[in-house]
Amino acid sequence: MSKKVTDRKDSANSIVKNHMIWSMGAGFIPVPIADFFAVSAIQLDMIRQLCKLYDIDFKETEGKAMITALTGTGLARLGARAIKFIPGVGSVLGGVTLAVLSGASTYALGEVFKTHFETGGTFLDFDPERLKKYYNEKFEKGKEMAKDIKKDQDEVKDLIIEKKSSTKPMDDVDKLKQIAKLKEEGIITAEEFEKMKKRIIEG
Repeated sequence: MSKKVTDRKDSANSIVKNHMIWSMGAGFIPVPIADFFAVSAIQLDMIRQLCKLYDIDFKETEGKAMITALTGTGLARLGARAIKFIPGVGSVLGGVTLAVLSGASTYALGEVFKTHFETGGTFLDFDPERLKKYYNEKFEKGKEMAKDIKKDQDEVKDLIIEKKSSTKPMDDVDKLKQIAKLKEEGIITAEEFEKMKKRIIEG
């Protein structure tokens, strides 16, 4: 495998993982309908970036149709079930949060498009019916990955709370080092990092 192909695969994996984490953040939005549209927008952006990486002509209308064809029923069911829950309670579905399901859906979708483009496919020969089985397989794997990411995020939050309650408060340099590490490990996004950094600097 050439270095160019390897680098492209690494970039594709990074795009999928980042959007997976972002969609998990959208999964925390307490209003189910807002959650549904936020995740869909993140997924569309992921496909746009993958198209750019693989030199595929991106078509927004077709992209939306493909997302709906692969995830529509799952996400619609997700949204309908979420409405039954009181906003802010966490919306737990059988022990799996909406954030985890949102992340799993985005991961599976990214894997489908990544594999399709990697094998020379384009928007013109994209067949959702043929790829649904692969999407479902990756969705199950995505759930486990999303659970691990959420667990790591929760542990980091607990650590921050614990440090805040300690007698010796962290100085700004320590705080900046800590959030830089979170960004490096992919636990927070670059945008979240910049916001947190600004808050620390501004006191």
